Amino acid sequence: MAFEGLTEKLNKAFSKLKSRGKLSEADIKSAMREVKLALLEADVNFKIVKDFIKSVSEKSLGEQVMKSLTPGQQVIKIVNEEMVSLLGKNAAKLTLAPNPPTKIMVFGLQGTGKTTFCGKLAKMYVKQGKKVLLAACDIYRPAAAKQLEILAEKTKAEYYFESDSKPEIIAKNALKHAEKTFVDMVIFDTAGRLHIDDEMMGELSALNSSVKPNDKLLVVDAMTGQDAVSIAKTFGDTLDITGVVLTKMDGDSRGGAALSVRAVTGKPIMFAGIGEKLDDIEVFHPDRIASRILGMGDMITLIEKAEQAIDEEKAKELSKKLVKDSFTLEDFLDQMEQIKGMGSLGDILSMMPGGSKIDVGDVDERQMARTEAIIKSMTKEERTNPQVLNGSRRKRIAYGSGTSVSDVNRLLNQFNSMKKMMKQFSGKKGQMGKMPGMPFQ
Repeated sequence: MAFEGLTEKLNKAFSKLKSRGKLSEADIKSAMREVKLALLEADVNFKIVKDFIKSVSEKSLGEQVMKSLTPGQQVIKIVNEEMVSLLGKNAAKLTLAPNPPTKIMVFGLQGTGKTTFCGKLAKMYVKQGKKVLLAACDIYRPAAAKQLEILAEKTKAEYYFESDSKPEIIAKNALKHAEKTFVDMVIFDTAGRLHIDDEMMGELSALNSSVKPNDKLLVVDAMTGQDAVSIAKTFGDTLDITGVVLTKMDGDSRGGAALSVRAVTGKPIMFAGIGEKLDDIEVFHPDRIASRILGMGDMITLIEKAEQAIDEEKAKELSKKLVKDSFTLEDFLDQMEQIKGMGSLGDILSMMPGGSKIDVGDVDERQMARTEAIIKSMTKEERTNPQVLNGSRRKRIAYGSGTSVSDVNRLLNQFNSMKKMMKQFSGKKGQMGKMPGMPFQ
């Protein structure tokens, strides 16, 4: 996960501060030295690190902090505030046109996930009830237009492309089509290159002048660290981009791009790509990202994901079943499907306070798959009424799921224990009915 290494090193530095009742100037200097090294190792721009450490140090050495009953916590609070400021303070929003269609132009080098991002953005706004048109303006890579067409079909967006036209003509005609068909938003997927060159920038500048988009988004790969920052600066200087999109934030990137782009370019990070699925896109909230980096979790985003993934009607029905003691393995399987819609267990843990300290290996996602396989190997009667599971049935289920009889027995025992526990909580304003099921371990 992005920031994982940085979070670990920062927590190590802060643990020394929190363990002391009083802080000396030497304590703060020592901690700031560790923070500086952690940021540099995360590939954050050197000048940004220097300014960041200077600002945090000056505020941490203030009289109010040094005389505080919890000086360590005060220093962490200052670091958090400075990090939020570095990332951009507030979440940036797209400029929606007062008279549709809103025009969004997307730039980026090849391999950054530019075309996939166009599909993700389209789906985000289609889910909000907007009519979206994806316009293929990349005439050089045949697969790009086809990929965009497939994404349009998957996201229920409209699609526009002309095989024998120049990008400017395609863009102008796409706009005419959008106005005629009352489209709310047009997303232009432009041509990329393996590297920045004058020909590409000239073409993109001409396209930009002809369309006059409401927003110009640059897609960069978070895995490339400082290269992403220099690419963003070049595009920003030439095309006056309005925002940056960081893709592959779910990878093992060190996080330097996220902490450097805003300060170097002066442009906000607007979205983050957090996976390969079309739903794997987040609005970039600086305060939430800073909280994740510092190991404080991000409960707001976690709640939002739960609200999107969990069916409210099913949650109410589940609550009633818990009260009536009629919760079955069929219900549990359904709950597992819903929690999978929130992302990987590693993602979910990273959003919980202190979750970053838990080794994801301890939460074995393969165990979740095994649990699912065992339940799916049962008949409907067996899922609904586990009491019928005698020895021969359990043996058949183990064989069908590729597990052992002891695995099946363990699941059933834990299911019964969980069922009792959930029933105890079910009467408390139905709160358990709102919680998705967790895999057995």
